[in-house]
Amino acid sequence: MAGGNTKQVGSVAYAKRDKSYFEDRQLVRHANVWHLWALGVGAVISGHFSGWNFGFGTGGWGGMLVAGIIIAIMYVGLVFSIAEMSPALPHTGAAYSFARTAMGPWGGFITGLCENVEYVVTPAVIAFFIGSYMGGIWSVAFPDSSVWPPLWWLVTYGLFLALNIFGVALSFRVTLIVTLLSLAVLIVFWISAIPSMDFSRWALNIGVGPDGAAMELPEGNGSMFPFGLSGVLATLPFAVWLFLAIEQLPLAAEESVDPKRDMPRGIIAGMLTLMVSAFMIVLLNPSVVGVGSFKLATSGEPLLDGFRAIYGDSGAVLLGVIALIGLIASFHTIIFAMGRQVYSLSRAGYFPSALSVTHKSYKTPYVAMFAGAIVGFGIMLIMWFALGGATAGSLIGSVLLNMAVFGAMFSYILQAVSFILLRQNQPNMERPYRSPLGVPGAVLTIIIGVVTLLYQIQDANFTKGVVWVALWFAIAIVYFGLVGRHKLILSPEEEFALEHAQKA
Repeated sequence: MAGGNTKQVGSVAYAKRDKSYFEDRQLVRHANVWHLWALGVGAVISGHFSGWNFGFGTGGWGGMLVAGIIIAIMYVGLVFSIAEMSPALPHTGAAYSFARTAMGPWGGFITGLCENVEYVVTPAVIAFFIGSYMGGIWSVAFPDSSVWPPLWWLVTYGLFLALNIFGVALSFRVTLIVTLLSLAVLIVFWISAIPSMDFSRWALNIGVGPDGAAMELPEGNGSMFPFGLSGVLATLPFAVWLFLAIEQLPLAAEESVDPKRDMPRGIIAGMLTLMVSAFMIVLLNPSVVGVGSFKLATSGEPLLDGFRAIYGDSGAVLLGVIALIGLIASFHTIIFAMGRQVYSLSRAGYFPSALSVTHKSYKTPYVAMFAGAIVGFGIMLIMWFALGGATAGSLIGSVLLNMAVFGAMFSYILQAVSFILLRQNQPNMERPYRSPLGVPGAVLTIIIGVVTLLYQIQDANFTKGVVWVALWFAIAIVYFGLVGRHKLILSPEEEFALEHAQKA
């Protein structure tokens, strides 16, 4: 191998590459604490515009609220754990890096693979919702014509790949702007919705039909928990969408000016912001007169539905464009995270190393971003044709959402396990920040994550999604077992892990 000798360590082999290898894979430090806050909030904020609302169909309004609280508790435990690990291991690898140091190469690879599913599929989910919003806007502006939905997806990927490739400074600037605009849109909606709400009549308009499925109560005033405790638990996977991807912040560690100081501040401030926003949207969106929980349970554009009910169809085009901002914020920031996640696994040799080459001028991992985008868009196209195209409606979004949440839950569980193992086996590791919740907070994250997975299995759309995830895992694990583990590179994550393994 170029630039060094092969070194066998257990079941894997390392090659120490020469200086040119890492010169071709350089990143640039630019992000401050506000950029990191925006990266975390922006990644999640689309979940307050679309996706979370499917939970009304499984739990009703009260089930959605309580599921959201439970998931928020899980994320608080996870966020504090990550806030401790990320400045202690300030590398782009994030979840893979934490698990690699705590559980070895196979543990690092499996954790990174789970996160890979999340960050490649999540942009596809958001692209689907962007297409839904754009379709709604187009039908109002041009009622006699329509645009093929995959065309919206392709344009979305192309535009934001370009923004992410042409420089870190531009990417973070756009992230901050669209995140602030997204929050402004939500605040405008909250203020508009308060005088237009009738909670009992509309938020509580879901009952249980003879077949056990959700049915509309024409006069509202139903039970807060029409499906009981089982409905609350069945809603957990949808509540995840209110916070999914806040954990991506450590992926910007090597582009942060001061990760040891700013990373904990950014991720904790982001989580607090999202908790406030999640409560307000769950309370107000279904309470608006003319909307209701039943309608939102199958809506691909819940916030736009709310705006239309308040302001009428006359301004639907403008309102639709405004409502798109949150989806744009999340798509842009998660494309950023997807690129760094693929880049880190590739730079270390777990994925083909060609994927980690950065742009000579802009120093962005453009190959990784293109590769992840092609996989995500390809999955969308296959589902589009396999599930019946336009007739599949929100089913495509729901299947994709289940895939993303499935990968995320396993990633969260393994990150929490990594936190516990690092506390036990590496007590002397430098920790610029220590989680106030400690090991109990990580244990709580694991418990809620496992319960969420168990109830996700009961969603009929889960089986469709998990087949794709299982195939993804099988291909990647076979590749790593046969090829990747013999071609690992002494990247910063790997050198750090080997150094601390000797100290343990």
